[in-house]
Amino acid sequence: MRLLSTKLLSANFKDRLIHRGFSLVEFPFIQIKPIPSKINKIHNNIIFTSQNAVRLALNEPNISPKLEGKNYFCVGEKTKLILEKEGHKVVKMSQNASFLAHFISKNHINESFSFFCGKQRRPEIEKVLAQNETPLILHEIYDTLYTPKAIESRFDGVLFFSPSAVKSYFKSNTWKAGMHGFCIGNTTAASLSKFTKNYSVAKSPNENQLLLSIHHYYTHDYAQK
Repeated sequence: MRLLSTKLLSANFKDRLIHRGFSLVEFPFIQIKPIPSKINKIHNNIIFTSQNAVRLALNEPNISPKLEGKNYFCVGEKTKLILEKEGHKVVKMSQNASFLAHFISKNHINESFSFFCGKQRRPEIEKVLAQNETPLILHEIYDTLYTPKAIESRFDGVLFFSPSAVKSYFKSNTWKAGMHGFCIGNTTAASLSKFTKNYSVAKSPNENQLLLSIHHYYTHDYAQK
């Protein structure tokens, strides 16, 4: 089976796919562009909902020193691992922004938060915290640029890791008969559902569960067609 990934994959994930007999082509359908920003005030509680924001903040000399000794709230296991590897304390990790926003509103009343994010993001953090009058400072430190490409080759499946990648893909492509989409999470799947009903969603937004989703489809659902 031939798979197209809409981002560059980790070496481990690629090896595991190839070991299971899949052939793979990678093309990044989005590009992350850092936004220069002067950040003066950072609250003791910091929110990250993307790995991109974490990596950029930790590698920015004007930001990184100000992150020491803070309490962190994040979305995603990989985001948590990056923070903990750098010695930061993760108070709460959730699988999506909505769960995290409601947790903060329920368990951290009267506390203030800084949210490091991209210009394109889900609205839940800001919306829920505003509804509960939780003080929040936004720090937009990157933008997501579309890098669409027309794909002429035939693929059996396409791997999607963000709603932005879905939008970029369909700027230059249509959904061909016989293809199946594999989504890292529910928000990505919601975007893909506007174009096709032929997709699967990882049970949890991580590479292990995405690999299981791919394996299950081609050994069960696809085999029965």
